[in-house]
Amino acid sequence: MWGGADLINVTSAGGKRQMVVIENNSCPSGQKSMPLMDDHKEQGSYRPLIERTFAPFIAKRSTVHGKLAVIYDKNPMEASGYAAIIADVFNEDVLYSSFYQYDLDPSVRFVDGVMEVRDEAGAWHPIRAAFRYVTQRPWNRIPLHTKTKILNPIIACLSGGRNKMVAAKAYDVFNQELEENGLKINTPETIWDVSKHEIPQWVEKMGGQAVVKIPYSNAGQGVFTIVTQKELNEFMQKDFPYDRFIVQSLIGNYHWSSTSPAGKLYHVGTIPNDKGFTFVADLRMMVSWTEQGIRPLCVYARRARKPLEDTLESSCESWDILGTNLSIKREDGGWDSDTNRLILMDRRDFNKLGIGVDDLIEAYIQTVLSMVAIDKMAKTLVNSQGKFRMRHFSSLNDDQSLIQEILL
Repeated sequence: MWGGADLINVTSAGGKRQMVVIENNSCPSGQKSMPLMDDHKEQGSYRPLIERTFAPFIAKRSTVHGKLAVIYDKNPMEASGYAAIIADVFNEDVLYSSFYQYDLDPSVRFVDGVMEVRDEAGAWHPIRAAFRYVTQRPWNRIPLHTKTKILNPIIACLSGGRNKMVAAKAYDVFNQELEENGLKINTPETIWDVSKHEIPQWVEKMGGQAVVKIPYSNAGQGVFTIVTQKELNEFMQKDFPYDRFIVQSLIGNYHWSSTSPAGKLYHVGTIPNDKGFTFVADLRMMVSWTEQGIRPLCVYARRARKPLEDTLESSCESWDILGTNLSIKREDGGWDSDTNRLILMDRRDFNKLGIGVDDLIEAYIQTVLSMVAIDKMAKTLVNSQGKFRMRHFSSLNDDQSLIQEILL
């Protein structure tokens, strides 16, 4: 019911521009980075999400009597904003609690399918509905089946919102359905279910440049851009907790991009700055379900650390040129953000992207299509009794390390 796609503005050798979906997130950030549409409405696009999406979602009769809560494991500034707006819209106190992966004494627990949150005095409260900003492998501590209503439910993450492996398959299935209507989810060429030892041959097949992803990571973690033999060797020396990877064609400069059946794609990049430098940038568009359809909520963009070069030095780190994510994971497990590379949707910053209204419309369409594809995949993973079809999921994502993490 709520999602945010990361898109990049690309062109082909023939000059065909398009927005390409890198991923769609089931707990996207972006509200705090969206300028106010109306200076007199200081709650910005937080409030429409709560009023148009969260409120109708929890309005249906529930078997749980209790409080409302916001739980998070990242981005406390944005999560606390949701808690404040929910308290204002529903005119009641809202419990606001962290729920980190490795917290030995978390303030969130589940008792007979009901979420309970501990307040500052140490008392536990049943939760009738929760707004979830838990992003890091949420299935390892939030059960798939709960009596407490959760936006978004965990199945949205497993179906593609936090699972790039299943997302790629969801896009492929939905594209077949869309074909007769002339629509398509634009993605890089994607090879799924790849074992680690198979990765070098796929990189070679793509011309020596590729992107390798741990399918269940997010916030820029577990993504490896490979453009040199040195970067491939460094990747192969690493140990990983999962058994399967996805390999995608790399979208780079005109002189160095992956070769794929559809040809090469290149970053359009930002408008050159006063030094003539162009930077790789992506666009995040957040949308949510409403009773009138899926509506846009907010937009922002991010640029890479270093400019897009025509040639790459052997010592160059390609992630500095291609990676746009702002999240920085600290050694203590917490998160920082490199806000210097944030591009806000305002008059000063947004023009640097060189995109117009048509590009924004295409970005919205791509966001909606990818969100619907994941939603359709989620429906196939639930049987007529509302139970998770583990066997079917295993056929789509045969990674035992992942399957053992899932709480039913």
